[in-house]
Amino acid sequence: MKPCGWLAVSTAIVMTACGQSDSTVPDTAPTAATPAAEPRVLTDEERTAILASLPLPYSEADTENGRRVFARCRSCHTLPEGGPNLTGPNLWGVFGRQAGSVEGYNYSPALREADFTWTAEQLDQWLNNPRSFLPGNKMAFAGVRDETDRRDLIAWLKVETGYGADVDVS
Repeated sequence: MKPCGWLAVSTAIVMTACGQSDSTVPDTAPTAATPAAEPRVLTDEERTAILASLPLPYSEADTENGRRVFARCRSCHTLPEGGPNLTGPNLWGVFGRQAGSVEGYNYSPALREADFTWTAEQLDQWLNNPRSFLPGNKMAFAGVRDETDRRDLIAWLKVETGYGADVDVS
């Protein structure tokens, strides 16, 4: 008998001996996840109002450039509320959040032990050079060296990650 066949027969015997048939073995095949609710998409008017509500220099940022700069981040981070963690954590609500606190994300010890809250200023320093900002973090990214690109990216993130959700657009 081949090794795989022997294993299947042995498993069936053990399951029967324990009062279970092999038909009760849970199906370990992946199943389609229940689709999450579609994230709410901001209108252009809402985006403009949120951007205008930001302090300088972010209120003058080019969010279209920020969106383009984020393309470098997209393979590791998601933005929508309830979005999955990838190689990096989901960024919804990042501003005002304690560093290293996204539930279910496996942070480096350096970020788990970090004692700061994400602000635009903190994120600007992080994006400039993640390795020097917080030695020991596991983010494999050289950084965004251009100051204007960082400003635009931070403004775009503020607009897209729930920071200005309470801005009145009426």
